[in-house]
Amino acid sequence: MPMRNILVVDDDDADQFICEYTIRKYDPSIETTAAFNGREALEILSRKTPDAIILDINMPIMNGFEFLDRYAADFDHHVPVVAMLTSSLLDQDRKRAAEYYFVRNYFEKPLTMEHLDLMRKVLEG
Repeated sequence: MPMRNILVVDDDDADQFICEYTIRKYDPSIETTAAFNGREALEILSRKTPDAIILDINMPIMNGFEFLDRYAADFDHHVPVVAMLTSSLLDQDRKRAAEYYFVRNYFEKPLTMEHLDLMRKVLEG
């Protein structure tokens, strides 16, 4: 499955910009959608299903783990690749993220071409 669209969930404007820039540089045909917290992401996901989600942990209103809990409980179908992109290097965060079968990657910020390659490889099987 090709990577055609990615939902980027991060409250920081600079991180949103870096993600969009890196994705455009990686493949200009990939569409990006921005959400600035988990609640916005859930609203977007109720209308459209991206091929991948890039998710921060520390956000206001609804953080990344609260989003994952709601996403797991409220959605029957899950996006093939959810990648955590965070500044948190805590083992407990990495282990908690791995508890969700649809979280396929855990990356340290900023987003890189190598991260996108790994996400694409998961999608392509």
